[in-house]
Amino acid sequence: MPEFFLFLLAMRATTSAPFVKFAERLKNVETSAIRELFKLLGKPGIISFAGGFPDSALFDVEGIQAASQQVLREQAGPALQYGATEGFNPLREQLAAFMHTKGVRSLTPEQLIVTTGSQQALDLLGKTLISPGDKVIVEGPTFLATIQCFRLYGAELISAPVDGDGVQTDRLEALIKTHQPKFVYLIPTFGNPSGALLSLERRRQVLALALRYNTLIVEDDPYGDLYFGAAPPPSLLALSEDVPGSREALVHCGSLSKVLSPGLRVGWMVAPPALLAAATMCKQFSDAHTSTFAQATAAAYLQSGRMPATLARVRSVYAERAAAMGHALQHHLGGALTFVPPQGGLFVWARLTGQNGLLNDGATLARQAIEQGVAFVPGAPFYCSEPDTSTLRLSFATADVAQIEEGVTRLARALGGH
Repeated sequence: MPEFFLFLLAMRATTSAPFVKFAERLKNVETSAIRELFKLLGKPGIISFAGGFPDSALFDVEGIQAASQQVLREQAGPALQYGATEGFNPLREQLAAFMHTKGVRSLTPEQLIVTTGSQQALDLLGKTLISPGDKVIVEGPTFLATIQCFRLYGAELISAPVDGDGVQTDRLEALIKTHQPKFVYLIPTFGNPSGALLSLERRRQVLALALRYNTLIVEDDPYGDLYFGAAPPPSLLALSEDVPGSREALVHCGSLSKVLSPGLRVGWMVAPPALLAAATMCKQFSDAHTSTFAQATAAAYLQSGRMPATLARVRSVYAERAAAMGHALQHHLGGALTFVPPQGGLFVWARLTGQNGLLNDGATLARQAIEQGVAFVPGAPFYCSEPDTSTLRLSFATADVAQIEEGVTRLARALGGH
């Protein structure tokens, strides 16, 4: 779900409504000062590194059109009708096959449900697992919508620190021992916003921690297919096949949004049977089922065999843009900013150093950057506690190489550089 929507909802929530008595749970969700920045994005000529979405120019429109037309020719009745809450069975079969190509050898269609984007999977986890006051460990930083979603259901969020190799497992173990959380939520592969890639060693350690402390691990994996060089380590779900008992300690959330189309709103969740059944029940109460037509279209697309070429194309384009942004940041900002070059995903996560007395506050820089015609998201709101105010998230996904160079030049100007 793009952060823009979260900011708009936050603004709307502050509007006076004398006849509306809001639920107490809304008090758990704090509005963010970042929303003020987005009021300024309508200025002409703004180069935006702020969005968290893929480049629409890379969508395989021809392939999606062919898939949708095939659906209307061959299975219009089922595709335009109500469907099963668990998902359109041909899509569940295709998703299981897709996961097989990524090392999840034993997955069957019955072990996953289709969700309306992976965002719905997070909401279903909140509904089924979180009672007010429950503790949940998330990465620091983590996906902004996760913080908002879990807090909406009353969770007390605990932050586990992240470095370039992902969540620090020694710190994670200490937090699990201290807080005995309901579950741990991780984005191990090219996380949003950190871009971090959890190392293979740490992935194995996470599975070991799950078994040692009887703790559920939620693996959110919307970016795992967007790697730039060698493929990343296997997902926790794939690794669980070689660690007896660990599959029962895992939830895996996937999505086609970043690799095919966000507009299809197709995601999925793999979970232990009892949790999957509870999530299916709660989904019945919310949307009955994900759009059957969208599911049928996605199934036909996956069956067409076009996905490998699509993935190769988007990986190539995003890799070029990521490299361009890294080079531009090093050239124009030098020691004023540090970052780990991304190995995949959509983001560069950076930290202002304050070198030579330059600004080291992300929110202040964001406002100054808008005045120079470039936008990004300051990093503080991505922390559930103890935010690092010197951080910022830059997306390279929707700007071409020339725009990236110009945008970083403007950012340097905003910071007071050359």
